[in-house]
Amino acid sequence: MPRKSPFKHHRFPRDIILCAVRWYLRYPLSYQDVAGLLAERGIEVDRSTVYRWVQKFAPELTKRTERHLRRASVDWHVDETYIRVGGKWRYLWRAIDANDQMVDLRLTARRDAKAARAFLNKAIERVRLHRPVTICTDKAHTYRRVIREISHRYDPHFDSIRHIDRKWRNNLIESDHAVMKRLPGYRQSFRSLRSAKATLSGIETIRTIKRGQIHHKPPGVQGEIAFISRLFDAAA
Repeated sequence: MPRKSPFKHHRFPRDIILCAVRWYLRYPLSYQDVAGLLAERGIEVDRSTVYRWVQKFAPELTKRTERHLRRASVDWHVDETYIRVGGKWRYLWRAIDANDQMVDLRLTARRDAKAARAFLNKAIERVRLHRPVTICTDKAHTYRRVIREISHRYDPHFDSIRHIDRKWRNNLIESDHAVMKRLPGYRQSFRSLRSAKATLSGIETIRTIKRGQIHHKPPGVQGEIAFISRLFDAAA
């Protein structure tokens, strides 16, 4: 059975919607900026419409990109950073591999063992058989306990996941935090956890596509546009 088109009942064509969503996720633009760029091209769109497009199609883009991802390495770097949501600081947990490829992310209201455990379980489930051999973190005691629990669950007789907690060894993800946060950092605070999750997953997906960490993507910006267009061809 063919997949139901997510563009059904939308007044604007697919290419305009995908262009607006890609602009917002790839560049440090506000919803009003994207609406203004479209207006320069003779396309009148309200900023609230751009917001609804991003909230709907960013998760769809992430889902459709999933099966095209290159396999992550088994050496992970895990850390959390801060994102402002609804006027409050929330915690963005992120895991990347040794090649700077995104493994997974999770946004939570708390920074504790329960949140760390849920994030790592989710990330390991996502990669399935290619679970990590090493996980590098900072010296937070939470990670040590949680990684030991998860490791023993897979192999109760051995530490199947080696934990490295030397802070300088985790500079890779610290630097990646800074690059990623420049995009939402120029904008207003996210309104809710739901909108933040949809937007951040889309930003990470676009960064993954841009870096070429997917199969069969032509080089450059035109390659990104062509790849995203192919993802939604079945919905045309």
